[in-house]
Amino acid sequence: MAKKKNHIFAAAMKAKENHIQQLIQEGEHQMLDFKFEISDSRRIARSLAAFANTDGGRLLVGVKDNGAIAGVRSDEEIHMIQAAAEMYCQPEVEYTTEEWEINGKTVLEVIIPKDRYHKHKAPDNQGQYKIFVRVNDENLVADSVLIKVWKYDKFSRPAKIAFTEPETFLLHYLAEHGEISIAEFMQMAHINKRKAEAILADFIIVGTIEIIQTSQNTVFRLSETTKSE
Repeated sequence: MAKKKNHIFAAAMKAKENHIQQLIQEGEHQMLDFKFEISDSRRIARSLAAFANTDGGRLLVGVKDNGAIAGVRSDEEIHMIQAAAEMYCQPEVEYTTEEWEINGKTVLEVIIPKDRYHKHKAPDNQGQYKIFVRVNDENLVADSVLIKVWKYDKFSRPAKIAFTEPETFLLHYLAEHGEISIAEFMQMAHINKRKAEAILADFIIVGTIEIIQTSQNTVFRLSETTKSE
């Protein structure tokens, strides 16, 4: 009986280790982030908000960027995550946690589901509250056009596309040059930012164009569906 219990316990421990190792082998990506330590609740709030605003995801606390397991250093890190979610995310971000013991070290798995009803803000480096999104392995401030798309979707506003000169110019330009920034669109189509955002958001809603956001810039391209038509 004792041998059976030991076997079950060993199997359970192996399963836990495999779970964490499989996640680590994936590397950091849009739905997974490694944190060696939690030392700033405001900074971790950006990760929580970005996951909730995008596709959901996981934080592995106690894991270095290279995937090495260092272990959670103190219980204070757990409290800092709670503070990040409750005090520095607007509105509060829901999450769950799991603690895993791997070779005598504790890895904290923080699971953040996608929020389908709210967009969450967190403080940027200057303390200004912004909406963050997760793009690949980065947390970025959401582009203003994307925020407009969310707003239209929230209030069930239908796309309003009139093929006037700016809309026609945009489609022709993208077909010839591949991509455009909002600043370029404004300048070349001779329209203000509000008008440019509205046109781009409407084309995104109907699936004609897509937004590509990176830490360097944000551009707009024809969607693959549009290109194939």
